[in-house]
Amino acid sequence: DLLLLGVTLAELALLFQLTPTFTLVDWIYVSQHFLVLAIALTRRPPQAQDHSLATSAAVIVAYAYPYAQVAYLRWVPGDPAWAEGGLVLVTLAACLSLASLLTLGRWFGVRPALRGLATAGPYRLVRHPMYLAYLIADIGYNLQGWNPGTVLLVTAGWLSLLYRIHAEECVLSRHVDWPRFVAQVRYRLVPGVW
Repeated sequence: DLLLLGVTLAELALLFQLTPTFTLVDWIYVSQHFLVLAIALTRRPPQAQDHSLATSAAVIVAYAYPYAQVAYLRWVPGDPAWAEGGLVLVTLAACLSLASLLTLGRWFGVRPALRGLATAGPYRLVRHPMYLAYLIADIGYNLQGWNPGTVLLVTAGWLSLLYRIHAEECVLSRHVDWPRFVAQVRYRLVPGVW
């Protein structure tokens, strides 16, 4: 809980420092961070949790790569590919991320852990809709401004997300309803693909 609280406070501080003007999308992300702060202060300890070194590294990369992109774009400006389409994707991703977080509620955490099993809302479509939101947002942000460095950072971030999916599913498989959930929601990340 202290880890989640500390990470979220650091993310909020970075968000306010790196964002010169706030748009609707920024406010959606800020509201999510405040929701996560409330979750960190009210949730119960997990029944099981992955503390492995590999998972810890994946968590660090997953939380760091979006901010590394912002910092890198300040150092090496990016080229817009389709800024308007990127904004649409980022907005869609923010809404999907918020819906996923609201569905998870107090089960949300930084590390893969078993606190419960979300099966409603966007979790009826894919098993990891929040990670799908991250992928959509990454594509959107890179449509707004990209360069080879941001593509490398996104690739590292996506690899960490794939590892986190594996680690989370190992922990969640201990839930009594997991086999039924997996049978109902066949796709982990992208509907119809994987």
